[in-house]
Amino acid sequence: MNKITDDIFYIGVNDRELDLFEGQYDVPNGMAYNSYVVIDEKIAVFDTVDGNFTAEWLENLREVLGERKPDYLIVQHMEPDHSANIVNFLKEYPDTVIVGNAKTFTMIGNFFEDFDIGDKKLVVKDGEKLSLGKHELTFIFAAMVHWPEVMMTYDSTDKVFFSADAFGKFGTIDTDEDWACEARRYYFGIVGKYGTQVQLVLKKAAALDIRTICPLHGPILSENLGYYLNLYSTWASYGVESEGVFIAYTSVYGNTKKAVEILAEKLKEKGCPKVAVADLAREDMAESVEDAFRYGKLVLATTTYNADIFPFMKHFILDLTERNYQNRTIGLIENGSWAATAAKVMKSMFEKSKNITWLENTVSIKSAVKDENIRQIEALAEEILK
Repeated sequence: MNKITDDIFYIGVNDRELDLFEGQYDVPNGMAYNSYVVIDEKIAVFDTVDGNFTAEWLENLREVLGERKPDYLIVQHMEPDHSANIVNFLKEYPDTVIVGNAKTFTMIGNFFEDFDIGDKKLVVKDGEKLSLGKHELTFIFAAMVHWPEVMMTYDSTDKVFFSADAFGKFGTIDTDEDWACEARRYYFGIVGKYGTQVQLVLKKAAALDIRTICPLHGPILSENLGYYLNLYSTWASYGVESEGVFIAYTSVYGNTKKAVEILAEKLKEKGCPKVAVADLAREDMAESVEDAFRYGKLVLATTTYNADIFPFMKHFILDLTERNYQNRTIGLIENGSWAATAAKVMKSMFEKSKNITWLENTVSIKSAVKDENIRQIEALAEEILK
């Protein structure tokens, strides 16, 4: 039995078999689907879990409840990895009242055809409170973090913030790894587009006395909370987390790669605090996205391809712009054997992005790196480090 406080228990599950989260994000250490119970005069359960873990989750719940029955099921988020067992839960505990907002219940109707909750529902509004006895819960709407129905819950008694998908990360709850790396990849992959909405929620959270954060994925956070809150504030405002340069490239025959290697070496020689390099065709795309948001400067290097740019680079830039990439400095390296247009195409893809500073020194290679290109790379490195 996993105790968070005297009255709050963890009843989530670990998915160690999952290979792709949401059908696209590689999760080598699996995934946690978190669920919680508050035991008081009335009992509240926070969210269900993925449909593959019905039996395990219900058994975890029974272990905490004993002979008692839950009074409320609080649905903070309707994505199926958290809501799939609503109907199964009600079959087990038919007298439980479902707590959600108006959008929650619309989505329940969308996901579960011919399912009639009847009068077993409590529609709450932003800022509304629910007393369990000793524990008083306040519901905090978090629309588009990262679905429109999302709400979070604050328990003022134990100072616990149930944060839905916010402050979550990839990996099972018992994975021993640095939190920031996989939380960053998770944030920018899944929530990154909605920085403005995250900032609004952070403002609400700043007014609360929070001692523990209970997200729907990843570990429960109870120490050094300022660290996590500050990181989220940086991410949500599209600020620079680490000083350094991220170089993302694609290379068909190795010539563009050679230019990137020369640039990386020159940057290191000149004292650049961090140089990260990724071959977009071979490395995890979500990790490349997180690095582009982590560092303040980005260099994109690719070939002209079918009068456009190489597919992996196109995919990468679309991933950035879909997530409102902004407040960054970008340099370009292009390669083309007869009509090099890659730099022009790459630059045009950011035309709707805010606060992008373009480096003046563009490296333009014709097939192979030559002395002229070495001089261009040298100038680019100097400009990056100004």
